[in-house]
Amino acid sequence: MSKPSWGAMPHPATMFFALTLAVAFGSWICDVYGLRVWVPGTKEEIHVQSLLSPEGIRWALRNIVSNFTGFAPLGQVLVAMFGIGVAQHAGFAEACIRLLSRRGLHPDGALGSVIILGLLSNVAGDAGYVFLLPAAATLFLFAGLHPVAGVVVAYVSVGCGYSANVVLTTLDAQLASVTQEAADTAGLTAETISPLCNYLFFAASALLLGAVVFFLSRLCLLPSLGSWTGRHEGMTRKQLSSRERRALTVAFVTGGIYAGLTAWLTFSAHGILRSVSGGLTHSPFIEGILFLLSLGIGLMGGAYGFVSGRYRTDADLVSGLEQPARFLGGYLVMAFFAAQMLACLRYSRLDTCLAVAGADLLLSVPVGRLGSLLLFIVFTAVVNLLMVSATSKWTFMAFIFVPVLADAGIAPEAVQCAFRIGDSATNVATPFMLYLPLALACIQQYVPSATFGTLWRLTWRFSVCIFAAWILLFAGWYLMEWPWGI
Repeated sequence: MSKPSWGAMPHPATMFFALTLAVAFGSWICDVYGLRVWVPGTKEEIHVQSLLSPEGIRWALRNIVSNFTGFAPLGQVLVAMFGIGVAQHAGFAEACIRLLSRRGLHPDGALGSVIILGLLSNVAGDAGYVFLLPAAATLFLFAGLHPVAGVVVAYVSVGCGYSANVVLTTLDAQLASVTQEAADTAGLTAETISPLCNYLFFAASALLLGAVVFFLSRLCLLPSLGSWTGRHEGMTRKQLSSRERRALTVAFVTGGIYAGLTAWLTFSAHGILRSVSGGLTHSPFIEGILFLLSLGIGLMGGAYGFVSGRYRTDADLVSGLEQPARFLGGYLVMAFFAAQMLACLRYSRLDTCLAVAGADLLLSVPVGRLGSLLLFIVFTAVVNLLMVSATSKWTFMAFIFVPVLADAGIAPEAVQCAFRIGDSATNVATPFMLYLPLALACIQQYVPSATFGTLWRLTWRFSVCIFAAWILLFAGWYLMEWPWGI
């Protein structure tokens, strides 16, 4: 298989700028022709707002800075990189991998570890994107694999597997509450829809998706990239010295104490990191999980640095905090243009109007229960190319599809399950993905000329195969009449 062409498309920043212009022009055309839709059930009217109108231009000029500073992944990446920077600068991250590879880090072991961590990472929300992408590249380097493959496998595992997990996640609770509200609004007599209503199906899905990603990586991705012939600054394979091993022990003890303290503050009788209702949904623990992880990694890295002799003063520690500056420079440029594009899309309402218009068309097709669910999965996957936020999509789609499909005898749990398949499978195929700039920045650390076209050529097979396998599993599950959850 031939190696991918790294620079066949414009720079990602240029691509995001061109997409912003396309959104502006499309909103103007739709506004001229008076595109408007009515949301079924609520009969709310939604019309496209032109970005080229006087009001649209004024909005854009007023909000350029706030669009950038309010870009959700920006703060998360910056906060996470503080901890990662200290761990890398102090040598802690490298020492951990050298410890793992002391007896040889098998390529299949590295590949399987990244896949498992990616599928499990949605327990901590979007932390998988922020922490796993750069870590996977380094892990693959030590395993003798191409570092870009590590970024791609992590990106696919986190993105396409966002709904698949063997444990309960915050997304389960958020979507179930919306489904319950939609069912109550429609006057359905369904039982209480719990966060575990899709658990059995998505636990099985995690096993299926893990196998698909593993075999596609072995058969297609790794051969297409070949061996890594470049060098990575600071990487060494020498054995750990006694001082380094002692520093690792102190770092792990520090991490254990920190984890125990965090667990006590969360799960004890007087845990201050739980929500006021006593649960974890919308709790300080969940909403601050990325900072807590970054702080823990930073503490372990700092402890390693001081014990190993790499750090002697607080200035050395601050230098570690500054470590990711070069990486973040390219990311910030891409994030600025991506933030403007996504903000313009939300302001124009172009994505919502097209989604509602497509829903009206879909609901007019008589194809039976299973056929309706399969069409709904495909429809959600297409909508996900424009609207990548699961909760935002489901907030208005649930009130459209749950009542209508309930009239056809389809339970709300099955509708939610179908939605989550379409919502996850195409996450890595869209240029509107919030963490696309981060994935590109990670790849450009090793291949500076990489573009979205590069990433798309490396990920499209995963998206298509995962989508097909997931639909087959869903159809078989439905025909066998197995329970969706607990």
